[in-house]
Amino acid sequence: MPDPINKPMTILAFDYGTRRVGVAVGNTETKASQALKTISATNADGMFREVESLLKEWQPDQIVVGLPAHPDGTEHEMTARAKRFGNQLHGRFNLPVIWVDERYTSAVLEGDPRMHDNLDAHSAALILEQYFAEYQ
Repeated sequence: MPDPINKPMTILAFDYGTRRVGVAVGNTETKASQALKTISATNADGMFREVESLLKEWQPDQIVVGLPAHPDGTEHEMTARAKRFGNQLHGRFNLPVIWVDERYTSAVLEGDPRMHDNLDAHSAALILEQYFAEYQ
């Protein structure tokens, strides 16, 4: 019988941006992440409808949101926006939100031409892999 305390959890990760939001999925058993999609909604309502659809499909136990910052760790405008996005996810969907430092995820991927079409979703996958490395 599986131990309910250490049961595998499904996690959705988000790389928040003002124009696009990357989404990835993974679980704590395999500690592997998979880029799902990039949401390009014209407004917040449309974006949250797509998020809700993904949450219904994947039924995650928790959410990970990348938290951008300057290279020295100080916060900037996008830090506050990403925090607001994560807080809205928590408020709307009542799932725990974990913050992960994402300072270098997009920079790592931008140099890889294979990642160009779905950069934001692949960034979300890297954020999730960082979560697994740091917290699991």
